[in-house]
Amino acid sequence: MLTLHIINKAPDHPRFLACLEALAEDDTLVLMENAVMALVFKTLSLPSCYALQPDVSARALSEVSIPGVKTINYPDLVALTETHQRIVNW
Repeated sequence: MLTLHIINKAPDHPRFLACLEALAEDDTLVLMENAVMALVFKTLSLPSCYALQPDVSARALSEVSIPGVKTINYPDLVALTETHQRIVNW
């Protein structure tokens, strides 16, 4: 079952690591709100994922480029919710 994981917790929050541990190989991860701060954590290994562009910009992280992380907008997020059978918010 394709699962979309949407996390808004900062990387130092216990649920952030729990989310990463819960990801299956075919799952999709979206970073939003404070979770986009993971883009600057050098010690954190992120899987291929998406980051919500408005939240990236709001935290002045627009210049940060991480291999495997694609920025998306709200219509893209809606499209992801339509293509996944299950959605988990962290």
